[in-house]
Amino acid sequence: MNATPRIGIIGAGAIGGFYGVLLARAGLDVHLLLRSEYAHVAEQGIQLNSSVLGNLTQKVQAYQHASDMPKCDWLLVCAKTTSNSELAPLISQVAAQGGKVLMLQNGLGIEDELRPLLPESLHLLAGLCYICAHRSSPGVVEHQALGNMNLAYHSGPELTAEDRQQLLEQGAELFKQAGVDCGILANLAQARWQKLVWNAPYNGLAVLLNSHTKALMLQADSRAIAGEIMQEVIDAATACGYQMPNNFASKLLAATDRMPDYWPSMYHDYALGRPMELHAIYAVALAQAKAVGSPMPRTQMLYQSLLYLSQQAAH
Repeated sequence: MNATPRIGIIGAGAIGGFYGVLLARAGLDVHLLLRSEYAHVAEQGIQLNSSVLGNLTQKVQAYQHASDMPKCDWLLVCAKTTSNSELAPLISQVAAQGGKVLMLQNGLGIEDELRPLLPESLHLLAGLCYICAHRSSPGVVEHQALGNMNLAYHSGPELTAEDRQQLLEQGAELFKQAGVDCGILANLAQARWQKLVWNAPYNGLAVLLNSHTKALMLQADSRAIAGEIMQEVIDAATACGYQMPNNFASKLLAATDRMPDYWPSMYHDYALGRPMELHAIYAVALAQAKAVGSPMPRTQMLYQSLLYLSQQAAH
């Protein structure tokens, strides 16, 4: 691996901003591609207000156009899944030959859908982030808790199992240099289903019920709905051949009890009039569950309700 790999970040919202600040503060060569917030970030940097790390302000190498960025050895894609088809040309333009493209996004089917749009020379990986953070204003990230992640490999030029593992270890080491607890996963599809067990109920219910996680957990009916949707996702994942941890729904409910008041990312997208990630978080899972005969009626109803809200907001 290059002694000083160049790291690019596409999208500097909550996720891109958080990891971008930590990687840059660790002395790594970080380059951020932004759109609407470019002028602000280029002048003032990114402000990270963290309940864990304190308040930090970090100057960054920012770009408004992909054509101005240098080729990057590692490329972190932190934009919403709703824009992935538009991002593919930017990824192809910014990634170095043989570069590693790391998708830091929620949902299912992300890499499968993006792979045909990318050059075969690029390695495609996933980063599953476990973090409570949101962007409160241009260039400002509010970090409430967590921040660890796991990496998994999807596809790319032919590698031996040993070389693939080494590549993942190289990626994990970059984040560890930045103080991020980063592990490696053997089965990407299983990991994405496992993360969906939390994302499916809380993202949608936060929008539908206009509530943060603490309120959802304190009310018996909303808590029960969250647990029932979790179990539907677990059952669907199991039917698809992916083993979930024992008593997983109960463990996640207990973990959510311990979390700070948190408004999931889909709530912020809806509140700000941005497209919600309904395809990656709901539609793909429902289609895969249907294909193996695993019913998800509560998840289906939640998805249809969110579709209605999305269509109403568009009018």
